[in-house]
Amino acid sequence: MEIRAIGPGHPAVARLLDEHLQGMAQLSPPESIHALDHHALLQPDISFWSVWREESLMGCGALKRLDETHGEIKSMRTAAAFLRQGVAAFVLQHILDEAAQRGLRRLSLETGSMDGFAPAHRLYERFGFVRCPPFSDYHDDPNSLFFSRELP
Repeated sequence: MEIRAIGPGHPAVARLLDEHLQGMAQLSPPESIHALDHHALLQPDISFWSVWREESLMGCGALKRLDETHGEIKSMRTAAAFLRQGVAAFVLQHILDEAAQRGLRRLSLETGSMDGFAPAHRLYERFGFVRCPPFSDYHDDPNSLFFSRELP
């Protein structure tokens, strides 16, 4: 697996992000979907990475800087053909490492509360994330769970 700074403008990445947005729409009501579209992922406060094996896109993830010490994980997605092969853990570790190198002290994320998100919950907990109250501009929502962890 190789991390590349290939973003939403690449056709394969755009298709994976479309799949991500469609998946969120199948699991969550519209008012509870906080996934970013292609344009939003191009904002200067967001760094986006994709995971590749040769020419096959395996997954993606992004880091949004909320302030000088706090970042948010966004757009974590594994391509269907690569599920349960360690892609999500690989990109999550990359985001954690990048956040620490950039001087961030805390990483947080929002994800769905439904059963379909259980694998994501387990992944984040395995990496030391714990449930927390809503952060940044989020509000209490029965369809959302919030996780956070301190960085070294």
